[in-house]
Amino acid sequence: MDKKDDSELLTRRFEQDRSHLRAVAYRMLGSLAEAEDALQEAWLRANAAGIDGVDNLGGWLTTVVSRVCLNMLRSRDRRREDALDDLLRETEPDRPGRDPEEEALMADSVGVALLVVLDTLAPAERLAFVLHDMFAVPFEDIAPLLDRNTAAVRQLASRARRRVKGGAAPAPAGAADLARRRSVVDAFLAATRGGDFAALVALLHPDVVLHADRRVIPTPEPIVVTGGHTVAQGAMAAMGRARFTGLALVDGTVALAMAPMGRLALVLTFAVTDGLITGIEVIAEPERLAAMRLDVIGDES
Repeated sequence: MDKKDDSELLTRRFEQDRSHLRAVAYRMLGSLAEAEDALQEAWLRANAAGIDGVDNLGGWLTTVVSRVCLNMLRSRDRRREDALDDLLRETEPDRPGRDPEEEALMADSVGVALLVVLDTLAPAERLAFVLHDMFAVPFEDIAPLLDRNTAAVRQLASRARRRVKGGAAPAPAGAADLARRRSVVDAFLAATRGGDFAALVALLHPDVVLHADRRVIPTPEPIVVTGGHTVAQGAMAAMGRARFTGLALVDGTVALAMAPMGRLALVLTFAVTDGLITGIEVIAEPERLAAMRLDVIGDES
């Protein structure tokens, strides 16, 4: 087979596997835009390298994409933290080069809380967990990517798995209360995403109080909003951000986490009494977010 035939075969296979490769890159990076960048870089590398001696073309392409993602994660680690304003800008519908709707659908398909937990992992842990636990890549094939032996890669994946599936201790009231809270918070998110003002008001106690810290708007002082209609109007104004928001366990109780590009930007915690939301706290201060324990809710992991 000559070089032209090799190139045509590689092109066909890359397009055939594009959805799989994008899924790998998205779970590695948590951002659809970055996943597309990774695929572009991987294609350039694969095309330049050629496929001489490649027996398993699909596996090799997955390896090339994973290596690019690993480099991107390591680079991201060195320049952390992203400003909150930059993250929130990713939710804007007219953001150049972005499709917020598609990004939100991808986040939903994986789970916002899972993306946030994955973002807490070291790059090597994330790669080992994503490739092995999500895509069934053998540890023997992952080891060369990380320049480690198979046993070390198995250990990396095990550490990541404990973090993803560990779970926080449930609230003192137990599983039944957690389920009731989940139902209410889930309904709040659905009403906000759907722009259903009446449904949102019905979930809120007439005297509900919302507290937002200074980083949320930002403002010189924390914000306090009272009253069901007023709080609901504020939630409607944040419909775009709700697309990047999902349920999570925060310090053992059901909350909402907003994570554009898979990076935690806001947490909303709720006080619920007799099926109605009586209080909401919106938290964006980095120190407070860092101190929280965030976990995936049961069936999302």
